[in-house]
Amino acid sequence: MTVTTQERCIAPEERTSAARADWNLLIDSVRESGQYPTRAEAERVTRIVLSTLGGHVTGDERVDLARALPEQAARLIAGQIPVTSPLTAPGFVDSVASRIEGATPATARWDVSSVLSALPPLIGDDLTNRVLAALPPGYALLFGRADLGRR
Repeated sequence: MTVTTQERCIAPEERTSAARADWNLLIDSVRESGQYPTRAEAERVTRIVLSTLGGHVTGDERVDLARALPEQAARLIAGQIPVTSPLTAPGFVDSVASRIEGATPATARWDVSSVLSALPPLIGDDLTNRVLAALPPGYALLFGRADLGRR
């Protein structure tokens, strides 16, 4: 069997280092877009938003999303029990607000948008579109995209 460069096995220590670097890039992106004063705050918000998102993305989109994200982010997505009915975009923001001490709907929307808008560059347009198509209307704005009334 011939193994291409893309299919070669990556040593566990390389995979851990690469995943950590990717996670760090994600957190840095969230910190910059959300203008968070510390990396720890950006990481806390990222964990909460991704954990909440994990229950709302199901099926192939959930699997592909987890595969496209850094390992730590993938665990947050895959580790959630899928909900039977996804929340509306405002309901999703309210759910995140309930998990962040002192959050208001406005600050939670900022947090959600800061995290979700960092995902499209990591996962690509095709997967972003598939994830958005699987969610109720209104999520596109949270991902930093125009919502052109797809439904």
